[in-house]
Amino acid sequence: MLIWQINALSMKENNMKKMNHKKITVPTAVFILILCIWEMTVRIADIPLYILPAPSKILLAVVSERNMLFLHGMVTLKETVIGLILAALFGILLAIIMDRFELFRTAAYPILVVSQTVPVIVLAPIFIIYLGFGMAPKILIVVLMCFFPIVISFADGMRHVDKNQVNLARLFGAGRLRTYSLVKIPGAAPALFSGLKVAATYSITGAVVGEWLSSDCGLGYYMLRVKNGFMLDKVFACVVVIVLLSLLMNGCVKILQYILMPNLRKK
Repeated sequence: MLIWQINALSMKENNMKKMNHKKITVPTAVFILILCIWEMTVRIADIPLYILPAPSKILLAVVSERNMLFLHGMVTLKETVIGLILAALFGILLAIIMDRFELFRTAAYPILVVSQTVPVIVLAPIFIIYLGFGMAPKILIVVLMCFFPIVISFADGMRHVDKNQVNLARLFGAGRLRTYSLVKIPGAAPALFSGLKVAATYSITGAVVGEWLSSDCGLGYYMLRVKNGFMLDKVFACVVVIVLLSLLMNGCVKILQYILMPNLRKK
């Protein structure tokens, strides 16, 4: 009986390893296939560079422009990190207030939802008028793009914390502050990190949008400059860097979750 259980566990682990392997290899194979088809189409059809560059040309552009992309990327990354941290701080604070005061939640929730129907690119010129052409309007755009998923995810997470755990904490004499620190915030942490992952992915886009409208540095500025020169290989190279930075931000949030939530490591 014991041997059968050991064999069953071993088979289960092997199946899980195969599934995890497929999750990596299948998307990678599809991505490489798309790149190959793209490269062959451009070469066979002899498509000009200013219409559609081949992946090989984009890779060469990334290598040749690596210094410029790095300098502009650091500017965009700085705006993004500051904006995301501010969005997380304000989002967590507002979510706790919404959870604590039901009337405030009822009033604020619809306003938050309606605010997402206004495109950020429409508000950006207004921010530039009031805040100037520096880093402040870009940071504010990042905050606005990242704020909503953090607030909603964390507020809903605290709302669905097990009420029995809350009652047990209060039974042992925990006040509101201790109840939040010991029960509600840890219980809603997975939801908070889910919102942070979404916000981190969008954060780079927010900074780039701000740079499109007013900037003299950053990936958005660089992209506009090479676009006006019809250098599409460099435009796509900039897109590649933006994608990599978005993945980097998302990965940093996952690492932070891994450090702060050891109970999820085995999962």
